[in-house]
Amino acid sequence: MAVKVLELHHHGIRVGATPSDADRALAFYRDVLGLTPDAGRPYIADIPGYWMEVGANAQIHLISAEGVSRLADGPGRDPAGPHVALAVPDIQEARLELERLGADYWVLKGVVGPESEQLFMTDPFGNVIELHQAGTCRCNKRSAVGTGRMS
Repeated sequence: MAVKVLELHHHGIRVGATPSDADRALAFYRDVLGLTPDAGRPYIADIPGYWMEVGANAQIHLISAEGVSRLADGPGRDPAGPHVALAVPDIQEARLELERLGADYWVLKGVVGPESEQLFMTDPFGNVIELHQAGTCRCNKRSAVGTGRMS
């Protein structure tokens, strides 16, 4: 078996190290590509940035952080670096499957919301992959339909 992936939630990209770098990236993505920032992006200490809406169902996360972020779990394990985020139907089920498969992963809790839980791993080439439960992130509003909230 494998982890069940429902859809792409967001693609996170590093856009420099300072708030002014994040603002320059915002100007490009807004003024050149016509994307709108998500006004509900939570405050993430020491990691300025913007979450840009891409249609109704995905986002590009513009992430600015100096060096390795405080959220890193070691070299090559920094969620504030480039990554792709995928939705799963049940984060605990995904976690059990990763354990069953012997996959190396790490967990972040409470970063983008008090009850958020994200699983991170790297593929064989060092690309960071994030898994989070559908309906628990603002990145994909379609997944939140029927939950009574826009996550």
